Amino acid sequence: MTPFDLVRLSLENLGRRKGRAFLTAIGVVIGTAAVVVLVGLGLGLQRNAAAQVGYMGELTQIQVMPNYMTGNYEEVPAAGGGGGLGSPPSLTMITDDSLEMIAALPGVTGVYPRDFLQNCCLIQFGKFEGYGGIVGVKPNMLNELGLDAEGGMLDLAKGTVVIGTQVKTNFYAPYLRPGQEPPPPPDLMGQTLKVIISKYTKDGEEIRKTLRLRVAGVIAETRGEHDYQIYMTLEEVTALNQWSMGRRIDRNREGYPFVVVTVEDVSQVLDIADQITALGYQTYTPQSFVQGINSFFLVFQIIFGGIGGISLLVAAIGIANTMTMAILERTREIGLMKAIG
Repeated sequence: MTPFDLVRLSLENLGRRKGRAFLTAIGVVIGTAAVVVLVGLGLGLQRNAAAQVGYMGELTQIQVMPNYMTGNYEEVPAAGGGGGLGSPPSLTMITDDSLEMIAALPGVTGVYPRDFLQNCCLIQFGKFEGYGGIVGVKPNMLNELGLDAEGGMLDLAKGTVVIGTQVKTNFYAPYLRPGQEPPPPPDLMGQTLKVIISKYTKDGEEIRKTLRLRVAGVIAETRGEHDYQIYMTLEEVTALNQWSMGRRIDRNREGYPFVVVTVEDVSQVLDIADQITALGYQTYTPQSFVQGINSFFLVFQIIFGGIGGISLLVAAIGIANTMTMAILERTREIGLMKAIG
């Protein structure tokens, strides 16, 4: 019997039970499609979640904070038979020496301390008013982090600020008449902002400090924290905080509240974060969040694949049933064909 005869015979046999053959084929198609669709859905959700994490921060960056959890309050015996508490937690501050230690770690390409203006500030521009948080950074940090400029330049100098693209949405016109349409957000690029910072004495008397700051650049949209920040030089923010507190800030004693560390390669991020944690600091990186997402969606894909596999198993049972019934219904014909060769 030639291969052509085998093909013709197979097609004739399928044609005898068209309904059964059709249902079996549909079962195989549904089972296969279920596996492909469900596993593909899991992969798609995983990639989408990982992409969203990318907006939370660059995957090659590590955020470092002082460790507020060093020490413990374990109960210890005290003299006289009473109980007592252990030594209170001591802060592991991020000092200038700490920055040098972190910068010396293999794979670290940059260490950028930040400080935040401790006072709430009122920002005025023309008929607009707004509020915003001011962050102090090194003059070249924004460029070295790879941020793009929507307008102007991102290098900071004394008397200038760089703002995020959404800062303008914090402004409003306070003197609108009832029913008057609010104006669109102002274009702040190149404009001079009047910044009023307040502090209060022990007697409750308000003391104001007024600054005039020129907007040197606007950061292109990042869909992250940079969109809503106002950046000044770290030196100026430190001086304003010293004015607010009425004393000098000693970085070797009080440290920095926040540091951004950049790493050469994504594969090194978690290892370097562990090394920084071993130095006594708290760390966070979007890369660790991505790992958690991948672990979660791996379980998701296994569940989806299992559901699709059940559909495929049902289709396989249908094929086996069809083949078995076809053989049992044609035992005489098969025996005759075997007899005649």
